[in-house]
Amino acid sequence: MKKSHSIDMCNGSLADKILLFALPLMSSSLLQLLFNAADVVVVGRFAGKEALAAVGSNTSLINLTINLFVGLSVGTNVVVSRDLGAGRYDNVGRSVHTAMTLALASGIGMMIFGVVMVRQLLEWMSSPTDVIDLATVYLRIYFLGMPANLVYNFGAAILRAQGDTQRPLYFLTFAGVVNVLLNLVFVIALQMDVAGVALATIIAQYISAALVVRCMMREQGPLRLDLKRLGLEKRGVLQILKVGLPAGFQGVVFSLSNVVIQSSLNSFDDPILVAGSAAGANIESFVYVTMNSFHQAAISFVGQNYGAAKCDRVDRVAWQCTIFSVLFGLVAGNLAYLLGAPLVNIYAPGEPDVVHQALVRMLYICCPYFICGVMEALVGVLRGLGSSVIPMVTSIVGACGLRLVWVAVVFPVYRTPACLYLSYPVTWIITSLFHFLFLMLVVRRRAFAKVQSRGPAYLSTEGHHPEV
Repeated sequence: MKKSHSIDMCNGSLADKILLFALPLMSSSLLQLLFNAADVVVVGRFAGKEALAAVGSNTSLINLTINLFVGLSVGTNVVVSRDLGAGRYDNVGRSVHTAMTLALASGIGMMIFGVVMVRQLLEWMSSPTDVIDLATVYLRIYFLGMPANLVYNFGAAILRAQGDTQRPLYFLTFAGVVNVLLNLVFVIALQMDVAGVALATIIAQYISAALVVRCMMREQGPLRLDLKRLGLEKRGVLQILKVGLPAGFQGVVFSLSNVVIQSSLNSFDDPILVAGSAAGANIESFVYVTMNSFHQAAISFVGQNYGAAKCDRVDRVAWQCTIFSVLFGLVAGNLAYLLGAPLVNIYAPGEPDVVHQALVRMLYICCPYFICGVMEALVGVLRGLGSSVIPMVTSIVGACGLRLVWVAVVFPVYRTPACLYLSYPVTWIITSLFHFLFLMLVVRRRAFAKVQSRGPAYLSTEGHHPEV
């Protein structure tokens, strides 16, 4: 189903097309982060540093709990895209209703789990004593929005499967504006501090979910959602799990390592340190999404050119996506650090100690963030060549496992926040090296050899690249 916004990835120049592909993705991610940052900014400016720490320090725990299901939404996108491309519209309809049922059921399960377990999870993370009560309130309310969170993510993934990226962006924009306005009302006017921020967030999530569901119910084609047909169909569930579980599992393990880092920071029992780290981490997120857009570009451009047996373009895509990722990471990361003080003051005005702690974190993470960009781009190339297990295992062992070893072995000797932050660039370097070696010595050789011996016909009719 070729649309006017499609890009010919297999012919002509590459650099302009990679940018044309990546920049809209980058813009969407930055917009979503801006709305998410509104929670932290409002609570930091109007509810104090303890409230800022309570909201900001929960990011790693929230990511840990939802990353598996975000991975499943990626699986939904792939399954629906393949069936749409092959004209299997009956399968599309079944997959749509299976995915939305899975999203709703998973969201309800996560809601119950979060409301019941959140206090225990925070205690396991060694949340500071003067923060844990506020953090518990925030997270319990936040988890009440989990059904809406997953319904929106799955619904948006389905719409994007047919190339519809505009309507999900409109829904996100509208809900984000509502979130910001409700933050101001609940926190400033009603003085609800963290409870107000959490309530504004889940109201916005339910609005975005309702807009997606309404949009899908008004569809006339195979993506039309009929609430009477909701249910789990075995084929759809298995295909979504097959594609989505590896991505989700990798996200969970990454988040687990970040939870361990956050727990180690919490062990200092210093709300100023936790608040500064939370503000710095929020700023870092903006740098990360600029580089991650080229990871996504690498997957698509490498995958299409590999499928077309254009190995020379695969190499060019790999280099150009890596170079773009490094350039954007260098500029954005160092610019964020240079402007760190005024940026952090947005989150915590009149708190010089919080600003100092944030700048310490950003020095060790933001400035060398371009190394993470190399790692992300190489993972995109590997996945585009059909290798999903190798980058998953390498990332888990390199970026996650080594971080845990660092916390267990190095941190007890040099017990400072800077020591914890240093674990990030060290593990990025090691993992990037592993990715590069596997790409050049194993995956690329095998993939190119298969193309040269069999041509693109060895790819399955569903467009799946065999594991190499």
